[in-house]
Amino acid sequence: MEEQHGCCDSTAAEEKHTTRSQKEKEELLNRLKRIEGQVRGIQNMIHDERYCIDIIVQLSAINAAVKKVGFNLLETHTHHCVTDAINSNQGTEAVSELMKVIHQFTKS
Repeated sequence: MEEQHGCCDSTAAEEKHTTRSQKEKEELLNRLKRIEGQVRGIQNMIHDERYCIDIIVQLSAINAAVKKVGFNLLETHTHHCVTDAINSNQGTEAVSELMKVIHQFTKS
């Protein structure tokens, strides 16, 4: 079955939404739940006065995991929402929005 994406559907209030497949939603939510667990683990490490370097290593792992989720969303958005906008002659706005978010996402 082909994944369905209702990219950037607008509501009456011009709020944009993306319809994701159930599989895609589950994968994203599972990744975020793992990240949430890692954050709780770091809270425990700080509470237990664990070694700073051990905490920093875990923070680095969380940072990488969050970036992976972000890049996954950027890729999906580009392949579906931006492509759909280009095909419907609304590409300039979609590409501008994409470049703005890439710039924001890649800031240190």
